[in-house]
Amino acid sequence: MNMAELKIVEEAKKPLSMNPKKFALWLFIVSVCMIFASMTSAYIVRQAEGNWQIFELPPLFWISSGLILVSSITMHWAYLAAKRDNLEMVKVGMSITTVLGIAFLVAQVMAWGELVENNVYFTGGNPSASFVYVLSGLHGVHIVGGVAFLLITLIATFRFQVHSKNMNLIEMCTTFWHFLDALWLYLFVFLLINR
Repeated sequence: MNMAELKIVEEAKKPLSMNPKKFALWLFIVSVCMIFASMTSAYIVRQAEGNWQIFELPPLFWISSGLILVSSITMHWAYLAAKRDNLEMVKVGMSITTVLGIAFLVAQVMAWGELVENNVYFTGGNPSASFVYVLSGLHGVHIVGGVAFLLITLIATFRFQVHSKNMNLIEMCTTFWHFLDALWLYLFVFLLINR
């Protein structure tokens, strides 16, 4: 074996790798995107068939949108604080994000109450209302999972398990929470445009 052949063997590139948990999270995010893409496509197809009830979206959808947007900012603040080992700010940022996530869920349930008060029911013979309930409800289920993830990360933060040398958990939580934020904003704008 000559030196040229030996050098080629030594310079073999390492395969790209990703943490298995992060990979699983990205697979989950892609699958959720596919679900909501198919549901919004079904919405457009059904709306084009006619016999579509038009109604105002609950004003609380605006408030819940603001809540989730602010929660995404506080989540990122906690993430940056963890990178700088500012553990007290991580605790504060994670706590605020968790409270805002729960507040988002409460606002969504109250928004459903507003729909009922305006005689817009899940089953009322017209699928337009059903789509609003299903889209916001399915997103709400994912928010429940997101809040559970926030709580797990918050507990880890208080146990000093989140810091610059142990960022995996908070990175995944941040990614998922930003995704849920972007997904809701997409759904809300979609519903505003396609009434």
